This record gives sequence, C-alpha cells and structure tokens, in this order.
Amino acid sequence: MSPRLPLPADDLYARLEIPADASPEVIEVAWRALLRRFHPDVAGPAGLDTAKRINVAHDWLSDPALRARYDREHGLGGIRNGVRPREPRGDDRPAPRTVRHRPVDPAEALARFLERVAALEPDEIDRLACAEPAPIAFGATIARFLPPDRLAALASMEGAVHARLDPTAASQPGVCEAVEGYGTELVLGSFLDELLSEPFRDRARERLTRGWEAAVGQPRYGPNGVMVRALLSRLAVLDARGLAALAATVGVGWDARIDVPWPPGTSPDDDEALRVSSTLAARDAVAAVPRSGLDVTTVARARRAAARLAHLLVLRHAFAPASFSTLIAPWVPHFVSDDRPSARVHRPRPG
Repeated sequence: MSPRLPLPADDLYARLEIPADASPEVIEVAWRALLRRFHPDVAGPAGLDTAKRINVAHDWLSDPALRARYDREHGLGGIRNGVRPREPRGDDRPAPRTVRHRPVDPAEALARFLERVAALEPDEIDRLACAEPAPIAFGATIARFLPPDRLAALASMEGAVHARLDPTAASQPGVCEAVEGYGTELVLGSFLDELLSEPFRDRARERLTRGWEAAVGQPRYGPNGVMVRALLSRLAVLDARGLAALAATVGVGWDARIDVPWPPGTSPDDDEALRVSSTLAARDAVAAVPRSGLDVTTVARARRAAARLAHLLVLRHAFAPASFSTLIAPWVPHFVSDDRPSARVHRPRPG
C-alpha cells in the first residue's frame, strides 16, 4: 500500500487562482497557463518554487480521489465532478447536433457567426434563453490567463455581438452568455488547442458551444412541433369544465411526485437541444392554460398536467410506441390524440 500523502495546509485553489468549484477543464487551463509564466525556463530560478507549488496543486485537484479528500478535510463540501454530458444520440431531429470543427480561416468563421447573430429568429432567441450557457467561472478563468492580443480579440468579439444582437434579446438572461460562449470558441479555439489536451479540450469546446448549438437552427419544439402546437390550441380554448378535467388528470397513471420521464438512453444532460424543446413546450403550455375563474389550486394542477403532456409530445419520437401510448393515456382523446398503431390503451374520460 502506498503511503498516504500529507494534506496540504494552504489553499490549493488559490495557488491556481481558481474558484473552489472549478471544473477539471478550468484546473487544466490554470495549471498550464501558470506554468508558462513561472517555469524556470521562462522565469528563471526565481520561478522554481512557484512552479513546484503549482504542480502540487494540480496533482491534488486533477485527481478525483485526492480532490475529494482535500475538499472534505478542508470543509469545502466534496468534489465537484465536472463531468460534461455525453454527445447527443443520433435520432431523427431535423437539425441534429454535430461536432463542428473550426474552418481553416477563423476570421471568416467569425464573420459568418456575427452575421448569424444579427439574423436570429424569435424562436431561436427563446431557445437561447432556455439553453445552458458557458459557465461564467470557466469564461472568467480563460480570460484571466489570456495574452493581451487574445484578450483584445475576445473583447472585440463581445462588442460585435452586442452591436448585432437585438436589445430585447440581449436583455433575456442567458442569451448573451450562450452567444458569446460560441464566439469565444471561434476566437480562442487555437489558444485552447495549445493549452488543453483531451479529454479536457473536447469538454471545453462543448461547454462553450453547447447553448448555441442547441438553439440556433432548431425548430421551437423539436421534431414534434405540429403535435405541440395542436395541444396549445386546444388548451387556449378550454372552458371551466375542460380545465377541471385537465386538472383531474394529475397523478392519473403517473406519480405526480416524480419529474417528467425521459426515454431510456437519453436524459436532459444527454441532449441539450431536446431539453430546450421540452422546456419551451412546457412553458408555453402553462401560459396557454386559461384561468376561467377557477380556483388557484385547480388552475395550478391543470398547468402541471399541461406541462407534462407538452413534454411527452416533444419526446414522442424517442419513446417506444407502446410506452408513449401508455404515458399519454390520461389525456387521450380529449386533450391529445394518439395516432400510433399501438395506441389501443384505456382512455379515461375527463371529469
């Protein structure tokens, strides 16, 4: 058995100039950038001690077991795993997410990106507002270690984004962050290529581009938008009796205490584009439910049922036919129709 390493008494995160919830990619960026600055070959003998301390901090914080021990014994609440979602499945989305490699000419790619920012459609903006932006701490860490010319290029990109992005869109939380994250990958891609090895580089790329790629060029509700829009139209014209019937479906054939289901093999973490579609559909379904003078509890239950049904319709293509038919049975045929061949299920009447 190898000897137990003595626990460093000082702040290892401070040694790397990073926050205590830093992801593995942030740790890697900070370590390599600081070594470039303090390596004895660059800083001379005076940098040797600092370089050693930087390496020790990296050794502890880049090892999950050592980091967990350090965090635990210093009362930091345990390790942050920093694991990024897997690449989305190859399903039948109209615009599936793919890994996009930078063109040879970064300037041309940036120009096309800025043109696209100026031409964003309302549905794309709504999707950007729901998408996962690049973590603020990650972007701040990258900026801290940039050379002056890269920092200037990043600031120029951010200024160009703000000049082209509609002010109303820019005011929505998350939109600027998601757009600027993608722009950051275009501007700093080669810098990160030099600084990060795999799998850190791939994770960093996904962190920066995830929000944009899940939103831009995607239908508002994903591949099943026709069904979702039909549901919204039905919800908007419900009378008090229909709303009461919708509210009564809460917990019928499903556990109201459990979050909305995802098909086997996928999850909100696996497919950001599908998660955004679900979020938007559920939000729009809730907004479509009229109050019609009913009590607050009934309206809240009706909205909960509407949100769940909208979520299921968004994921219709990913469920097995029999599973989908069973899941939507409480709402068939009064709130939605199931046209699948396997839809021979019990269909309770509302009320």
